[in-house]
Amino acid sequence: MSKTAVLVIDAQVGIIEGPSIGPVFRKEQVLEVMKNVIERAREDNLPVIYVQDLDVGANNPEEQKIHPSIAPQETEFVIQKTATNAFYLTTLSETLKELNVEHLVIVGCKTEFCVDTTSRSATVLGFDVTLVADGHSTTDNNVLSAEQIIAHHNCNLHGLDNVNHFILVRNSTESIFEHKHLEYK
Repeated sequence: MSKTAVLVIDAQVGIIEGPSIGPVFRKEQVLEVMKNVIERAREDNLPVIYVQDLDVGANNPEEQKIHPSIAPQETEFVIQKTATNAFYLTTLSETLKELNVEHLVIVGCKTEFCVDTTSRSATVLGFDVTLVADGHSTTDNNVLSAEQIIAHHNCNLHGLDNVNHFILVRNSTESIFEHKHLEYK
């Protein structure tokens, strides 16, 4: 049986609340979804791994912290990064392999940067990904609203595959910990 883990990407105060980067679109709702996903994972004894971007709040330690409403427990992993790809120059891939993880359930921020890049990279590194459709967020940019960015990524990432591994975008109310990808292999 394949093992599933939850990956919480850059759910930091400075992104979710701001002021320098956020607040993200529908922050209360996305925080509630992330909290529920994390709590369900803990109840199912699934690993919860946090990724923390060291560039966020580099000059403000409060903004750099993982949001207190979804803070990691002492036994959970926190992997620090400096690139948009959570696998780049980090121990994330090795940690997942040591835990025998084959399926990642991803939530976090920001949709078009770290969530997108990490989700795509995971597939070429041998992991199937379930991106939680209502569990990631971002801010408006000069071209698109945050709502449009999120919808665009949910549409484009669903079914994205790299040889043997792919991304499914599923709502948090679905059985997201089920490694549904195996039905297609």
